[in-house]
Parts: sequence; C-alpha cells; structure tokens
Amino acid sequence: MSTPDPGGPPAAERPFFVYGTLLPGEPNHDLFLRGRTAGERPAVLPRALLFDGPGYPYAIDGHGRVHGTLLTAAPGVYGELLGLLDHLEEFLGPGHPRNLYERVVREVELPGAAESGPGGAGGTSTRAGAGGPGPGGGVQAWVYLAAAAVTRSLRTGGVLIPGGRWNAGDTPGGPSTP
Repeated sequence: MSTPDPGGPPAAERPFFVYGTLLPGEPNHDLFLRGRTAGERPAVLPRALLFDGPGYPYAIDGHGRVHGTLLTAAPGVYGELLGLLDHLEEFLGPGHPRNLYERVVREVELPGAAESGPGGAGGTSTRAGAGGPGPGGGVQAWVYLAAAAVTRSLRTGGVLIPGGRWNAGDTPGGPSTP
C-alpha cells in the first residue's frame, strides 16, 4: 500500500522499516541509529521480495514477505534521521534517475499487535509520535525499496533471499547499506 493513511500520523512523523545493515546488531545500526530512535520492534513488509546486493540487500515489490525492524525516531531528531537515511540509501528525491533506492510509504505488519493491543507483544510501542497499529496490526512507514533501474536488474538476474530475512554473514560482499 503506498497511499498515505488519513487516520495515520503526518508524513513527518512516519516510522521507518529497515531490513539490512540498519537492523539491530548490524554495522549501520550503531553508526546511524544509536541515540536517534525511541522505539524498535520486529516487523514484516508484506508484498515484497528481498534480493542480495553487494554487501547489503534490496527489497522490491513482489509476492513475498520481508522481515525487518520498525524504527520510531526519538523526539526532536526526525529531520536529522531522515536526512542521514536518505543520504545512506542514495535517495536524491522521488524518481530521481541517480537514486539507488526510492523512499516510499508502505503498510508494515507488526507481529502480535492485533492480539495484544496497541503496543503489540514483546516490543516497544510505536504509538508515541508514530501512530499506533491500524486494523490488523499494520502501520504506515517509510521503506527504502530498490529504484527502478536496480529493480529491473534484480528481476532479470538478481539473487533472491529465500524467506525474506537478510543476514550480513550470509552475503558474499559483507555489510554496507539498508
């Protein structure tokens, strides 16, 4: 789903879904996220596929699921965090021909959220500043998907990551970005 949720938070307050080197325990998590998040919890991006990249993964639209983490920016650092992540992901603006990734809004599922109420089970609630889960435990979040040229290349000759779960130790080039 790529349209804004009228009942959701303003775009400036959206959480981020990460699935690669920004995951907890991965190198870019400490470099870019330490001290800049108010909440982190497991999440799943439906209707997406995960491909291996040169030390980092790419997610694209498809018939699968990508596992990752939903991050909520700490109070007062949203603009800084957005700028850092846009730079890391080589996102220059919507549809820019030199983008490596496109930053888009997608609905992300929070496992256990529908069963256990607004905060979900076993994680930090994303309600403060990011809006709580919608019906069925979904949250509108920013996601960095592979840009159009990269997506075309992945669809024709990319290496699909089975199960949609990236692990830096499983990639030949080692960690580098998303």
